[in-house]
Amino acid sequence: MKNKILMYLFIFTVLLLIFQYVNSKNILDKYEEDIVNVKSQLKASEQKIKDMEEHNFEMSYFNIDGNEDALTYFEAQGYNTTQLIPAIKEGLYNMNDYEGDDHPIVPYVSMTSSKLLINNIRILNHKWIIANFTDGEFWGEIFVSYEIDEANNLKYKLVEYLMYPSVN
Repeated sequence: MKNKILMYLFIFTVLLLIFQYVNSKNILDKYEEDIVNVKSQLKASEQKIKDMEEHNFEMSYFNIDGNEDALTYFEAQGYNTTQLIPAIKEGLYNMNDYEGDDHPIVPYVSMTSSKLLINNIRILNHKWIIANFTDGEFWGEIFVSYEIDEANNLKYKLVEYLMYPSVN
């Protein structure tokens, strides 16, 4: 009887060891598969980051923040560019506060009940700005030159403009 109990105990132990081995093998295989998946996702994410950095570099090319020559031009004239750049943008945004139908710099009149407003501004360099405008339904873009006169006043001059056709 004692031999049978030992034999059953031995068989139970062997079965337990086999179960543990198979279970551990499955867990390790799952972990290895997860690691491979995470590594491939990491590689894809790193590539996306690299692509976005390249895109960001390309987008900043025509931007005064990335244009050392334009910034040097202002600094050579004694301007603090960290204060001047926002002031240039603010000057155009302030033109959105106007009375009547005629916008001070946009050469169109709103075709809806809303006023034409400048939405986005990109300062290209120390002389040029591009901006878009809309009245909520119609929109377009303007190309503006600017300068600072002797009295440190900003002067804006409309160079070119366009209104996109309606897509109705």
